[in-house]
Amino acid sequence: MATISGDLLTTGQVAKLLGSSRQQVVNLCERGELPFVKVGRHRRIKRDHVEALLRPKPELTRDQLKSLWLHQAVAGSLVTDPDEVLGKARENLDRLLRQHRETMTEVWLKRWQEKINEGVSVVLKVLTSDDPEAVELRQNSPFAGVLSQAQRKKVLESFTRSGWKRAA
Repeated sequence: MATISGDLLTTGQVAKLLGSSRQQVVNLCERGELPFVKVGRHRRIKRDHVEALLRPKPELTRDQLKSLWLHQAVAGSLVTDPDEVLGKARENLDRLLRQHRETMTEVWLKRWQEKINEGVSVVLKVLTSDDPEAVELRQNSPFAGVLSQAQRKKVLESFTRSGWKRAA
């Protein structure tokens, strides 16, 4: 395969790297699975984003998967009452940021702040995604108290009944 240089790649170059069609690359971009920028009318994709797509995602641990299930339940609440859920998250963020000044936790909390400021669709993606950044963000979640104890208990019971392990 020919060497492709430069940081920004065309959809055709990305298609070669992925072993796919150019249209499939365009579809990945349009679905938000591959970030891109527009240069005139053309899409350009950072090489780093393509390389990240090519790397296999590590399998989630039991705790990470349990956290994903809980946050998917939070996502359900978010779509039915975004103002209430994001308001609770902002309250929690304010309190947590005061408690965790100048720590790594503060860095993740500020990232959450950015995501929340970007809007509901961005928050939904983090709550339901298994990408590494979302996994890390959920470890410092500002969504405590969104689910009632009864809801939380039901989610955890469902998680346990599901036989949480992925097929080996």
